Amino acid sequence: MINDILLPLFAGLCLFLFGMKIMELALHNWAGSHLKTILERFTRTPLRGMITGTALTAFLQSSSAITVITIGLVNARIMTFPRTLGIILGTNIGTCITTELIGLNINHLALPMLFVSFVIWMITWFFHIDNNNRIQRFVLIFRYSALAVIGFSCVLLGVEVMQTMVPALQSRGMFTWFLEQSQQSLMWGVIAGTAITAIIQSSAAMVAITMSLMSLDSFTLELGIAIILGANIGTCVTSLIASIGGSKSGQFVAWSHVILNVGGAILFFPLLSPLATISASISATPSEQIAHAQTIYNVVASLIALPFCYLSFLKKLEN
Repeated sequence: MINDILLPLFAGLCLFLFGMKIMELALHNWAGSHLKTILERFTRTPLRGMITGTALTAFLQSSSAITVITIGLVNARIMTFPRTLGIILGTNIGTCITTELIGLNINHLALPMLFVSFVIWMITWFFHIDNNNRIQRFVLIFRYSALAVIGFSCVLLGVEVMQTMVPALQSRGMFTWFLEQSQQSLMWGVIAGTAITAIIQSSAAMVAITMSLMSLDSFTLELGIAIILGANIGTCVTSLIASIGGSKSGQFVAWSHVILNVGGAILFFPLLSPLATISASISATPSEQIAHAQTIYNVVASLIALPFCYLSFLKKLEN
């Protein structure tokens, strides 16, 4: 069990999370100095905030990073709580970019991408960087872009490593028991997605694991989507931790994230079958079906929640 399941899971998960952090670090260093200005300027209405949150999360590849930064700005009284609501909606949409890319099944390109981007990254260190020089700033962009590709390559390699555990996992009694319980109630999928995501602190990693299991027809698409609903709930743990000891407004931001994801899961749980049908009609590949289902779910849930962000009573929660 250790060699066949735990070791591939641990190694693949570490490689995946390492790649995510490398991407986040590279892109944050490239554009991080502008985040505060962007969040302050483009969050005057919930709609603008949602667009901004979507773009920033898609760019930084970390919904948790944007959420934590937002909580920090609210705690510092730089932003008010109502202006964060749109951002929270946008982070759920922006995070789908990662899973859509993973769903394309381009794992075979991971090593070539890693090699080429590493070479480019190394070459950029032969240049002295001066932010006042346009050409040298262009070199800096190349450096961070190459580092981001290195991170994404590690993400793909992590997924490939985790996929090696699936045959052994299928033969274990616990996996069979889980599938039998899921046949009675898909709520088991939601619970599993929530618990595992809360532990590993990455909904993208949970989606990647689900895609790996789906690729070998380990379970139905409905169960896979149920796990995704749970993963969205589990990712709220990060924002709740970030809000501990902060202001009431900062805690409001964290709990609005929880309400959005729990409310979305409650809304979509009865619609798992139609959502699976729509996803299957878009793509025949299981991993892409999971990615499309998550995108549809997050976009629709955010658009449904958007009008509620304009309610007047929310302005009373600014202090």
